[in-house]
Amino acid sequence: MITGLDHIVVLLSDIKAGAKAYELLLGRAPSWRSQTDGAETVLFTLDNMSLELMAPAGSSETAERIRTVIRIWGEGLASICFRVGDIGKMYRRLDRLALKPDPVAEVESRDLETGGTLRWKRTRAATDLTRGVRMFFLELAQDRPHSAAIAEAPILGLDHVVVSTEDPERAAALYGARLGLDMALDRSHQDWGQLMFFRCGDLTVEVVRRPVAGADQTHDKLWGLSWRVADVDAVRARLMASGVDVSEVRTGRRPGTRVVSVRTGTCGIHTLLIERTARGA
Repeated sequence: MITGLDHIVVLLSDIKAGAKAYELLLGRAPSWRSQTDGAETVLFTLDNMSLELMAPAGSSETAERIRTVIRIWGEGLASICFRVGDIGKMYRRLDRLALKPDPVAEVESRDLETGGTLRWKRTRAATDLTRGVRMFFLELAQDRPHSAAIAEAPILGLDHVVVSTEDPERAAALYGARLGLDMALDRSHQDWGQLMFFRCGDLTVEVVRRPVAGADQTHDKLWGLSWRVADVDAVRARLMASGVDVSEVRTGRRPGTRVVSVRTGTCGIHTLLIERTARGA
């Protein structure tokens, strides 16, 4: 029932600084800006998903809840939001799987610059039953406007979102058997642990177990984002010219890929740029 990854939510204290950082990283302009009671949001919509930056606004209950989350957990990745074709069927599946979904809600957003509106229906699974990762499910009434390229070598879309786990068997049961995502890879290595790929539309939810002493066995964590680029050398050169700290280009773990780590300008999110070579395409 999940047709793809709709968007990722990033919580920030300063929405202007976050939007500026991601304009630079993505080489694209925001496609949507909105403000509701308690939250200000900026959207970047790429070829295969959207990135939603969210910050508290004002002193409402919603704003204080966002500030509390940031104070306890810090800024960064907050939610993963899947796109579905039929929200009613998705709700019934989540309920049947004992994931305690919220009642389906109808939501509307208005763009501050154009006055345009977007509408969607959504539900959320109980976070304590999704191993600590906040998961929403959305049925959109219409597609979002895309973010225009404003620089050379812009980022094309998301390649994969990384989820860190200490219980790969239970994580696999959640993303595979319960949510219905197709497992494309399950590989282990003594140096970097266990790696599982779950296909979600044309991108991947990557679940990783890294051997860490004393790690939380019951709660997974949204850990990082890997962005798809056409020419990793060109994107690296653009970011370096703007003062962003990036690594050297290296061969990726996935066959047929070249990658670069982005060390600054990501609002604290572990970030990778990935180019698929002819072999990887």
